[in-house]
Amino acid sequence: MKQYLLAVQYDETQPETDEEVRAQMARTGQVTDEMKAAGSWVFVGGLLPSHASTVVRPGSGTTTMTDGPFAETKEQLGGFWVVRCDDLDQALAWAEKCALACGQPIEVRPFHDIPEA
Repeated sequence: MKQYLLAVQYDETQPETDEEVRAQMARTGQVTDEMKAAGSWVFVGGLLPSHASTVVRPGSGTTTMTDGPFAETKEQLGGFWVVRCDDLDQALAWAEKCALACGQPIEVRPFHDIPEA
């Protein structure tokens, strides 16, 4: 089975109320429970807003560190699921449920296949 990242693309310019966040968490929790029951769930995580991030950039044999997101855009990575699926179609079906549950776009990205030793 392949693994896929289902990344929540959160629009930070549209803040949500505490009530909206609680409702969203309840809906996404139900989808996560469904993934677990189906044997597809690997990991899930929610992220703090992009202002809490630090970017480490390489350059000329050294690194620099800056506060804030890597990309200057209104949509940031807000959370994610890692799922194990038979194929892309199955991953897209989970992504559809996730998008409906959290009300945000979901980017589906496969992991590289790593040969077992």
